[in-house]
Amino acid sequence: MSQPPLIEVRDLSISYAFAGQRTQAVRQLSFSLGQGETLAIVGESGSGKSTLANALLGLLPANAQIDQGQLWVNGVDMAAASERTRRQLRGQTIGLVPQDPMVSLNPTQRVGRQIAEALLQARGRRYPGLDAEVLAMLSLVGLDDPVLRARQYPHQLSGGMRQRVLIAIALAGEPRLIIADEPTSALDVTVQRRILDHLQRLVAERGISLLIITHDLGMACDRADRLLVMQQGQRVEHATPRQILWGTRQPYTRDLLNAAPAFVPRRRPGAPAGKAALLRLSNIGKRFVLPGQDRHFTALHDLNLELHAGQTLAIVGESGSGKSTALRIALGLEKPSQGCVEFAGVDISSCSWRQLRPLRQRIQLVQQNPFAALDPRFTVFDSIVEPLVSFGLLKGEALERKARELITRVHLPVHFLDRLPRELSGGQRQRVAIARALALAPELLLLDEPVSALDVSVQAQILALLDELQRELGMAYVLVSHDLAVVASMADQVLVLRRGQVVEQGPALQVLGQPADAYTRALIEAIPGHSRSVLPVAV
Repeated sequence: MSQPPLIEVRDLSISYAFAGQRTQAVRQLSFSLGQGETLAIVGESGSGKSTLANALLGLLPANAQIDQGQLWVNGVDMAAASERTRRQLRGQTIGLVPQDPMVSLNPTQRVGRQIAEALLQARGRRYPGLDAEVLAMLSLVGLDDPVLRARQYPHQLSGGMRQRVLIAIALAGEPRLIIADEPTSALDVTVQRRILDHLQRLVAERGISLLIITHDLGMACDRADRLLVMQQGQRVEHATPRQILWGTRQPYTRDLLNAAPAFVPRRRPGAPAGKAALLRLSNIGKRFVLPGQDRHFTALHDLNLELHAGQTLAIVGESGSGKSTALRIALGLEKPSQGCVEFAGVDISSCSWRQLRPLRQRIQLVQQNPFAALDPRFTVFDSIVEPLVSFGLLKGEALERKARELITRVHLPVHFLDRLPRELSGGQRQRVAIARALALAPELLLLDEPVSALDVSVQAQILALLDELQRELGMAYVLVSHDLAVVASMADQVLVLRRGQVVEQGPALQVLGQPADAYTRALIEAIPGHSRSVLPVAV
């Protein structure tokens, strides 16, 4: 006799109340997940993926209600269960790997203590070997130097490292079902593969079920037994990866497949002969003092790079490789321990804040998380004109005209100027962040994972916008990204970092098309979906 499904959803509809109206988030959805199976739920923002995950966990907000249908988890109807029953299921039956590690971790507690709390909650008491098990969990999810990591606070870890801590916490209770809500969107491809390999081993060895919620169709096809494609709360398609990749007839699914950037390095003209570099980092090194210890950590070692006007340099590497440190040094937010940074022929590494401020108008940053980058109290107008006001460049009608010009430049309607960040989608917020970065007409944009938090279709729109802006305005870009498909679509030059050291650098066509270093080859082989086909190199 076959086992009953671990999850069974029947004709489920969920709605939210907002401003006196109800909005449908999930509409008459049905599916099941058996013990030991992996199911990926795929769709864009607003498709109902996260609402479904919260319903399975019994964590729907107060303004949400289940209008009809049933939601069974391990034989318990979550729609009708008491809060006590739901709490018992969470952690022991269901483990959650949430999307945003900075929000989900306690900023006031060391990492080791937070993992220990999860282990104690699962076991019910303190036990010998707890500290050793904390270190084992950190090693299990691929963190180096577990003793050091256990002593650190979340803000001292990279985004990818924080995500791995969350995965360790989810695994602490040895659950039968893991719900992974965009579990690897903040991770580089090799760590993503290691984490997903580990989750799949748990499925195979312990019979754990895995529910992956993602916008990454390539990753879903690589990892899932079945895919459930959702759009606006409804099921569009429910099939195997092979059926979806090679036989889908659904226009929405085809759009998702087509929107993902292909790993095709582009060939563009090289640096102009005889022209000075706009940005030059020479022999850059950076050392940090470790907390509570009398030793240093070397984040960067002997980094050299050049970038010319109108070109894009991509810096790639795993979490902790030194990418963000290099970006902060290039922006003048961090002083190098050795070497010098030149922008437009000026050594900015030795400049005071007062000397550097005029140059800041010519260098701007677009951050990874557009919601965190915008002041929630500011309207879009206030956010966009903030740099102009700060430097005292425009006011009155001229300021309003400039705001209208900037928001039009990033293809948003002018009436959006009156909106607040919470009233915008992720892609719209990122366009506002780009408009703000353009306000001072910079010569160099530093792009820190500019599309990693966005759906693939929105990613494609933002990448097209960045390409258009570069062609029209002649700006140079430094792109930090863990997504090599994004890098291949944008970069002229690629620099590969590993543990603070450059392992390979050169033209994108050469580094990505014919990598010389084994580490670069490993990064390319780990791209989700890359193994399904060998893609041609653009010429």
